Amino acid sequence: MNKPTLFQPGDGYQAWLQYRQMSPGERYNEYASYSHIIVTEHDDIMRSAVFELSQGIKGILGHPLNIADDPEMTSCIVLGTFGSNSLLDKVFHSSVSAAVGTEGYVMKSDSVTSRIVIGAVSSAGVLYGVFHLLRLLSTGSPVDALDIVENPVNKLRMVNQWDNIDGSVERGYAGKSIFYHKNQITTNLERVRDYARLLSSSGLNAISINNVNVHEFETKLMTQEYLADVAKLADIFRAYGIKLFLSVNYASPIEIGGLTTADPLDVAVRAWWRVKAEEVYAAIPDFGGFLVKADSENRPGPFTYGRDHADGANMLAEALEPYGGVVIWRCFVYNCKQDWRDRTTDRARAAYDHFRPLDGRFMNNVILQVKNGPIDFQVREPVSPLLGAMEHTNQMIEFQLTQEYTGQQRHVCYLVPQWKEILNFETYIKGGGSTVKRIVDGSLHGNAYSGFAAVSNIGTDANWTGHLLAQANLYGYGRLSWNPELSSEDIAEEWIRLTFGSNEQLVHTITNILMDSWRIYESYTAPLGVGFMVNPDHHYGPNVDGYEYSMWGTYHFADCHGIGVDRTQLSGTGYTGQYAGANVDTYESLESCPDELLLFFHHVPYTHVLHSGKTVIQHIYDTHFAGAEQASQLKSAWRLLEVLMDDQLHQQVAVRLEEQAEHAMEWRDRINTYFYRKSGIADQEGRGIY
Repeated sequence: MNKPTLFQPGDGYQAWLQYRQMSPGERYNEYASYSHIIVTEHDDIMRSAVFELSQGIKGILGHPLNIADDPEMTSCIVLGTFGSNSLLDKVFHSSVSAAVGTEGYVMKSDSVTSRIVIGAVSSAGVLYGVFHLLRLLSTGSPVDALDIVENPVNKLRMVNQWDNIDGSVERGYAGKSIFYHKNQITTNLERVRDYARLLSSSGLNAISINNVNVHEFETKLMTQEYLADVAKLADIFRAYGIKLFLSVNYASPIEIGGLTTADPLDVAVRAWWRVKAEEVYAAIPDFGGFLVKADSENRPGPFTYGRDHADGANMLAEALEPYGGVVIWRCFVYNCKQDWRDRTTDRARAAYDHFRPLDGRFMNNVILQVKNGPIDFQVREPVSPLLGAMEHTNQMIEFQLTQEYTGQQRHVCYLVPQWKEILNFETYIKGGGSTVKRIVDGSLHGNAYSGFAAVSNIGTDANWTGHLLAQANLYGYGRLSWNPELSSEDIAEEWIRLTFGSNEQLVHTITNILMDSWRIYESYTAPLGVGFMVNPDHHYGPNVDGYEYSMWGTYHFADCHGIGVDRTQLSGTGYTGQYAGANVDTYESLESCPDELLLFFHHVPYTHVLHSGKTVIQHIYDTHFAGAEQASQLKSAWRLLEVLMDDQLHQQVAVRLEEQAEHAMEWRDRINTYFYRKSGIADQEGRGIY
């Protein structure tokens, strides 16, 4: 295994795997007391663990550790699976090892023998333990009294690449695909390996490598034309404990199989998928399974044949079941050709209406992938009522790392606080304690499969994510999927120390920037739960009526009297009735509906008074003026860090913050002017509105 070669100082390529050399001193001396890495197992994942530990310590101490296989040595770091050597069994009694799950690990240090021992059930667990130790070393933490037992909370921790085989990335804001170029799989496998390192180091264990909108050439990824090269990618990810999945075209039996139908109940179609699964597993024995977008936004699916989603998913699940594979079936299904004049059809209702009646009909190796909200990754929308509503069906939650509606990685918007709010949301599905995080970790309903998925935010840009600070979303997503109890602040600070160093002014300033960024972005863009006020197609920049008269079902219904969508049972679309328990009454009532979601659930006059004491119109004015001002202040805060970090790293972010400040003013002026002209109500502060 070769050391990464693409890194250039200051470009951000190494992300949070910087491993900066430590200055001589107390902590340096503590770390330098470990002179060897002891390992007696040599499978691919264990070799990755040894490589990462060796390279990390070499970076931190300035010299490598020797690698040996004598478990009786002292002054060493010992790696292994339980039962692999006598020292592990001596250090970790059966009660300790019994507490470690398949991907978990235990870590213990002994100051007398100067040993750190990392034990696990699997090599993957050892690798995660190594990355944990490297986080401690990289942040200057003491390691002389370690006694750690860690298990991931969520079984499946996945990224979805929306990469196309021509090299483009749908909703990608960080360059081209690292996987594909001109309808071929890349030969730059070193960069793919470095991506696997980043994913594994943050705790992720699965990846689908192509866009859910599967086009002509991508459909062929599971054919002999491409399978050998797909298998090479799988080899790379396997060495880092990551399973490879493919997004598949539901109409594949027609497009590449020579059949005239893709009917899931057709015997020939079912046989075709079984043969195809056999071919894929012959090339990739640990293949994860299929990710499917069907009957959504013009993609083919079982509706064509009068069948439902359970029919379609089960056909694929049947083909994968003999190999332990799973089908991940996206629930982003709605009418994307609705009449804007029709105020009874509600896109927000669609996922629940389609899938809730099918509870209990899906095979056990089917997982429904549910977007965190009912619309589409907006800066603010309620939690999807489908989450947890299907007690007898596996579910996982889908987030979006790539900032399609939150600044497209040209604006800083740290999304971990948003995800935390969603995961902590009380659904009342089974009374109190029915939080989203308990639904997606499988504990609420006892599901066999569950977890996290997120649309990736990386590309060929040298720093991976376009905006350097957007790396915090990728890192934070992995850490949160491993342990949803971690705080947004702790994740942010950890990423900053790993990426930029531990200067306290630097850590404090960047933490504040990240923690304030979601609220700031929301302030100068979407008011009170209204979304989609963006330019059509590319979704960057303000356009209040951009989708107001479209077929996509994303309306705000602003007129001269008021704004918002009536989704109540009393007088609207009835969407509030899809929730459980107290949430129904909370959202149904104007008096109890949270201000930040008011216009998602209710149509109100501009003079309606919020819980804050402000009218809706004054709230719009105030937040947009404040948000633009705060975006400008981010530039000033960042400028003070120039002497504390690499010039190139500093300049990368400075340029993005300059654009954000300018663009926030454009948002402010367009939104405020629009609603001033609609309502005719002046700003109480007399500020400039056009």
